[in-house]
Amino acid sequence: MADYELQQRLSNPQNNQVIMAAWDRFLSGDSPPPHALRCLIDDSWRRCLEVKVDPSQQQAASPVNESTLSSLQYQHRELLRAGMPVMAMARDFLAQSETIMILTDPNGMILGVEGDPRALDAAGSIHLIAGSCWSEQLCGTNAIGTSLSVGQPVQIHAAEHFCAGIKEWTCSATVIRDPYDGKILGAIDVSGLGKTFSPQSLALAVTTASRIESQLAKLEMDFRYQLLDRGTATMANTTDGVILCDRRGFPIKANALASAALLARGIHFNLKNTTQIPTLGTGTFAPSIPVEPPEWLRADWLEPIMNAGEQIGTLLTIPAVQPNGTVSSWSRKAKPVQDTRPQDIKGFDALIGNSEPLLQAIQKAKMLAMSNVPVLLLGPTGVGKENFAQGLHRFGQVGERPFVALNCGSLSRDLLASELFGHCEGSFTGARRGGMIGKIEAANGGTLFLDEIGEMPLELQPHFLRVLEEGEIYRIGETSPRKVAFKLVSATNRNLRDEVAEGRFRMDLFYRVSVTSIRIPALIDRKADIALLVAHFLDFLSEKYACKRKRFRIEVLDAFEAYAWPGNVRELRNVVESMFLMAPGDVIGLDDLPPEIGEVARSRNTVESISEVPLMGKLEDLELALIRTTIAKDGGNLTLVAKHLGIAKSTLYLKLKKYGLYLSEPTPVTPQCRFTETPSGQQQSKRH
Repeated sequence: MADYELQQRLSNPQNNQVIMAAWDRFLSGDSPPPHALRCLIDDSWRRCLEVKVDPSQQQAASPVNESTLSSLQYQHRELLRAGMPVMAMARDFLAQSETIMILTDPNGMILGVEGDPRALDAAGSIHLIAGSCWSEQLCGTNAIGTSLSVGQPVQIHAAEHFCAGIKEWTCSATVIRDPYDGKILGAIDVSGLGKTFSPQSLALAVTTASRIESQLAKLEMDFRYQLLDRGTATMANTTDGVILCDRRGFPIKANALASAALLARGIHFNLKNTTQIPTLGTGTFAPSIPVEPPEWLRADWLEPIMNAGEQIGTLLTIPAVQPNGTVSSWSRKAKPVQDTRPQDIKGFDALIGNSEPLLQAIQKAKMLAMSNVPVLLLGPTGVGKENFAQGLHRFGQVGERPFVALNCGSLSRDLLASELFGHCEGSFTGARRGGMIGKIEAANGGTLFLDEIGEMPLELQPHFLRVLEEGEIYRIGETSPRKVAFKLVSATNRNLRDEVAEGRFRMDLFYRVSVTSIRIPALIDRKADIALLVAHFLDFLSEKYACKRKRFRIEVLDAFEAYAWPGNVRELRNVVESMFLMAPGDVIGLDDLPPEIGEVARSRNTVESISEVPLMGKLEDLELALIRTTIAKDGGNLTLVAKHLGIAKSTLYLKLKKYGLYLSEPTPVTPQCRFTETPSGQQQSKRH
């Protein structure tokens, strides 16, 4: 019996030709030969005929647009959060397997794909990509759609697919169920071209689904703990009946007065958590169709309980009966308990710009913020990695807990060890009396941000790896471990893969800290944001120094856009502040630029001038044309002309005399000056 069930569940590539012949007969209206098909495939093909799936179909429908996909990903954000660690690992353990791992919603819509780049390219040709729907009703028999239809693990190989265009593929999938009520939340699939067939692919899918379900259960417990933490204080300090309901609308806790308060009002409500109030469902558990609340339930008895801007439950307060036997008309306005975290200019709010690279990085960071998975921030110095780290902390579930930052490159090995792990009294010469708590321990329950993690000494790396793997820490000089749990955000401007190859960074630690990564764009890759950043800095500086707001000439902004900004946003901020303080007037021009940026601007102007000079002719003619063009651009200001030509002013006068360009330099110089011919055929300026 067990062997028969296994045969029904797994594909047999040796039967591929027999199955292909059965498919031809099936489409012509004849019944397939007995035992040619597994019951699973036979039933699925018949369902495909009933809904009129086109058997000649070559690929799935085109994917939805980016906005719709983002909306779907947000709708299923908890599934994505739970699946993110295993999907991230799929990038590595499927890298050379020519297979991919796919996560879908309960309708077969692909939410994410990871795996071997070669397989990803092939998958694109049949739209096996994020935003495409692979339900059985749309794409015929396939592992994703069929597993969602039957609610069981499914392996579909080659000819077993219903549509001709995907018969070269082999796929294994199973459903992911809500650990709370068993509802199907989505599917996990492992796919590749037919040559990659393996019975173990189905085992991988089943194991991965189990891990995701375990993570979902943990996330649900985290929500429960947060809900109880926020609601218990209110329940203990009241004379009213209070019931705490979860996101699904189920009561999870009630105080001792709740039953009496309900009975006093003639309300018969079972306080066991098997009784649901559907109208109290929130977020992904909100009713999909309008539902009437119970007649006894008043809206002003309800208080939403919020965490990180999201409702995680509801506090239902039933007013107590008065001593004289009357029922109180007590009312609570349905005002959410707002997140009271400090709102300053750190985090995502401090990231100024509208360019696509920046917005994409922020969007990815906000998705990752909802999970406790380690995040590695990549990018050159000065791009705002700490603001991203602060955003990952504040936007997530640990936003009210500590945020502890440490730069691994600013301390010696011994000092870094003490700062990270802490020490007990007497552990070494100079140890603090009473010992010292380390940064890891200080971040317990919150976020630990390790900047320049690539600078961590090799000797400390195995000790930090053990903290990540075991969730416990030993202070220097202690023999008893201390339990810790924190969200890790790391940052580096190095290529850690190269560091691993050179033996300067441990491979196992690399994979622990880079489960997910965000590449933050350099300023040179988002030049469209420079004007916004400058305006922001000018507003900030005028307020900081309590002085009138200054403005930059447009040519200064042009010079900024021409500059490479090796120090990125930090360098731009420092340059703007220096020019703001040093410029004598309210208008800041090219003359106020620092030398390194001014040189770039002058080179750019020279190149533009040369582009207007005739390409053919004598060298003297070219030089004359360049001088004339520069004089015209600078309105006859010889100081600027010499500066932009990169020569001394005395040299410029010699050349003017050489070419008969007689130009006085009155103050102010106006642009209404032109050159006229001298009797010798050279030019002379006249003022109008």
